[in-house]
Amino acid sequence: MAKARPIPGLSAELSYSEAAVRTIEVRSAELFEHAAGVLDVGNIEAVHAMRVATRRLRAVLEFYEPCLDREQLRPVLGQVCDLADALGQRRDPDVEILALTQFAAGATDSERPGIERFIDRTREQQQQANTELEAILAQIEQDGLRERLAALIEPPAAEPETVAEPAAGPIGDPAAAAPDDSEQPARGGWLRRR
Repeated sequence: MAKARPIPGLSAELSYSEAAVRTIEVRSAELFEHAAGVLDVGNIEAVHAMRVATRRLRAVLEFYEPCLDREQLRPVLGQVCDLADALGQRRDPDVEILALTQFAAGATDSERPGIERFIDRTREQQQQANTELEAILAQIEQDGLRERLAALIEPPAAEPETVAEPAAGPIGDPAAAAPDDSEQPARGGWLRRR
């Protein structure tokens, strides 16, 4: 199983939102690092590593959900879950084929043809699952999941400060010097800093 990368600088002194930024950044990168070779049915470890990476990413997205915008998070999390499901559908026949092949190696000559037919049917399931996985990966690429994950933790752009023009009125009038809060720009972004 692929080991989880450590989160650089993660400590108890960090704010919840800063810990979210660092953790989501690393777990997102891990997901896409494991994509290479995932459609190669001869490389069953690539599927396993990417599946584990989706589970880790899902866990941190759910853990840090309180500081993330739910409307923005929902489709990202849904796509990560869809990918995990597709990887699971592909992983199951991978494991079955490996076990059946090992079993067939120790079987008698009369038993082997039946086991081979079962292996052939399982390979068909593996190919079907691989086709579905390929479609999910293409959709993720088209939808820009990598970019949406990066935007999820991107700090909001610094907005220029607005200076309220002093209201016309008598000098020394406190009401004339009070700033109007309604003119301040709204702060936004995906990450609610805590």
